[in-house]
Amino acid sequence: MITFFSKYKPFAIVMVVLSAIIIFVIYSLLKPKETLPVWQPSMVNPELVDSTVQHVRKYHQVAPFKLVNQNGDTITEQKFADKIYVADFFFTTCLTICPVMTDHMAEIQEEIMDDPDVLLLSHTVTPEIDSVSVLKKYARRKGVKDEKWDLVTGDKKELYALARKSYLATKTSGSGDAYDMIHTENFVLVDQKQRVRAFYDGTDPEAVAQVLHDIEILKAEAKREADR
Repeated sequence: MITFFSKYKPFAIVMVVLSAIIIFVIYSLLKPKETLPVWQPSMVNPELVDSTVQHVRKYHQVAPFKLVNQNGDTITEQKFADKIYVADFFFTTCLTICPVMTDHMAEIQEEIMDDPDVLLLSHTVTPEIDSVSVLKKYARRKGVKDEKWDLVTGDKKELYALARKSYLATKTSGSGDAYDMIHTENFVLVDQKQRVRAFYDGTDPEAVAQVLHDIEILKAEAKREADR
């Protein structure tokens, strides 16, 4: 009996290894791929969506924009073409949620520093205060790396329209006039096609890990599409 098992031991080992490989391949094929929804205005809480786009059910994208960053450079949507990026809204004099959000964005920045396909974009909601020079001082204080993270200012109505009509990230009341003020804790994940793919509470420390995880999902999704 011992001689019998000794004789067939190599064969048994090969079969065990082969079986393990087959099981792994079958599991990999059957395991659902992680995906993220493509958020449309009609899917979001109406309170966070401008009434002019609440009816939109498909093809929603971040609208073209033209803003100025902490270095005085003009920033448009073209910079983010074929890129994944995380967007948020803040103001430099905020003493409540903004410092926490900025610290969490800084954590994300450290993790994506060597990834050329991922960027960060923070929009001020008080452009009358947050000039280029103010943004530059803030950027230096917060450790912003120019090549990865843009802090942008510009026309208030344009900034507020982006928040409400493109990023679907904040309350809809107001028109971007002098008395209008938005204050949102949302981080928004935007894919390579400038579509909204996820929302996070930017004040939640656990959001950092989730953002990084979801970025990998989008990269894997893009790779599958490219391989087809």
